[in-house]
Amino acid sequence: MRYIEFGTQKSQVSEIVIGLMRISRMNAAEVEQLVEASLEEGINAFDLANIYGGGHCEELIGQLLQRRPELRNRMWIQSKCGIRHADGYGFFDFSKEHILEATDTILARLKTDHLDSLLLHRPDALMEPEEVAEAFETLKKAGKVLDFGVSNQNAIQMQLMSRDMSMPIAANQLQLSPAFTPSFNDGFNVNMENDAGIVRGSGVFEYCRLQGIVIQSWSSLQYGYFEGTFLGSEKYADLNRVLDRMAEEKNVTPMAIALAWILRYPGKVQAVIGTTKVSRIRDAARTCDFSLSRQEWYEIYAAAGNRLP
Repeated sequence: MRYIEFGTQKSQVSEIVIGLMRISRMNAAEVEQLVEASLEEGINAFDLANIYGGGHCEELIGQLLQRRPELRNRMWIQSKCGIRHADGYGFFDFSKEHILEATDTILARLKTDHLDSLLLHRPDALMEPEEVAEAFETLKKAGKVLDFGVSNQNAIQMQLMSRDMSMPIAANQLQLSPAFTPSFNDGFNVNMENDAGIVRGSGVFEYCRLQGIVIQSWSSLQYGYFEGTFLGSEKYADLNRVLDRMAEEKNVTPMAIALAWILRYPGKVQAVIGTTKVSRIRDAARTCDFSLSRQEWYEIYAAAGNRLP
């Protein structure tokens, strides 16, 4: 396994992150097995959000930590807040009151006294930067959160949020996979009169590199917006042929090749995988046994249906 230095704590955090969004239907024994298998492979990073399973995903991890408190020191735990639901619709809330209240609820569910990382989930157009800064300062001083980050924000949104903060943004969780590359597409097609040149990412990947912000990919094995995995999909036959060939050459699975494509991007990068299967965790861990060449990276990008100008 490979590790990065994360945030102000410079925590050694695995490049592969286990996303726990889908564990709500698992029983206690299955969750324990999933966590144990991850730790055995050197994967120490676990990602949650307070909306996953209506909070039940956090409760399941809390039950595990209550039974096995020795696991907490081996687990780097991240959760997210900021998405709320009321009267049949959703909205975003970065108010100081909500951030503080949500964090206390998360900690109570997890049966722990701190989060290693807290992300704000989606951008809030009504955000007041000074409120976010005050909330983060309060949580930091109380020892409830060690590092802070965002999810799905562009460069100018992060700049605005950082205006009053005394601490850096540690991470930005962004959708990225070989079959989802809008931020790369507009970068390749600068000043071009084509659809690929439409600016969607506003240089967010480059901004994260400049600021030392960790890029965490979500939907790392998916295409579209929750439309399914590209692995084995007839819609991505060319991509799968390339992944299969490279997997055979390197004696790993196509999934490992797809994750290696994400991790090949320069800078600090983590790939989040939302599996509930131990076998896939072990396959994912092999991703860090090798790196793709520049040519292999571009071959995968092209095989997904992209064309360079």
